[in-house]
Amino acid sequence: MTDPRTAYGEALRKAKILRSRRRRVWLGDKLEHPDDFDDMPDPGDTDKGEIKNRSYVVPCANDFRDAVLELAERHNVNAGELARAVLLLMPGDAARFPDPGEPEPGDRETVILKSGANEGKNWRRKPRLQVRLAGGHNTATIRRALALALAMDRGDYTVRIEDGRGPSSDQRLREARSENTRLRYQVKAMAFEPLEHGVRSNADALYVLGFPPDGTPETDEIRKRYRKLAAIHHPDSSQGDHKRMSQLNEAVAKLTKPAKI
Repeated sequence: MTDPRTAYGEALRKAKILRSRRRRVWLGDKLEHPDDFDDMPDPGDTDKGEIKNRSYVVPCANDFRDAVLELAERHNVNAGELARAVLLLMPGDAARFPDPGEPEPGDRETVILKSGANEGKNWRRKPRLQVRLAGGHNTATIRRALALALAMDRGDYTVRIEDGRGPSSDQRLREARSENTRLRYQVKAMAFEPLEHGVRSNADALYVLGFPPDGTPETDEIRKRYRKLAAIHHPDSSQGDHKRMSQLNEAVAKLTKPAKI
């Protein structure tokens, strides 16, 4: 059985090593400072000694970083949560989305070092975002996911969610177009054939409006029938026909004209 004092001493030694790694100052050819990173696991991030989450430093343009932070603040989340949502819900879209890339050579920011021998000094570095996600990603993938989130917020990119148990939206659209074509043929087959000589008599007018040849419809009924047919045959409609519309006008005028005394 392990001596509790030995176990405690080992845990304390590891903690000191980790703390030392965080505070170590890298000089010489190194361009980064340990304060730029936060790769230590949170207490709840470990399971059987494995680190589930890690922090990524994602180099990006200043404008891109500011836009991501503004979007995150507007939705009361952080940049990591934005990236996580996109990568979970739309991994394929994120993988295909263009990578905005790293900042240009002149695009730099100045920060004040927080620890080490150079504590308090200014340090010029690439603009970046610190994003906490599960391990296994790379910075380009994270940039793509955040760029996709920005595109969706601008309305430049939309997402379609479908019920996998039913027909797809494309299939439903094809069926709707087929039904629309079928209805067009039905309307055309049921529509009256325009009279070559025009509307000359009451019988002609009754035929155009779809009443029986010996019918005597009331004025209100005539006008109601006219409005229904005009909605179909008006030239501005999808089934519009100028000649039929003209004869509809002639027919309603013929049947509603006051009788001569």
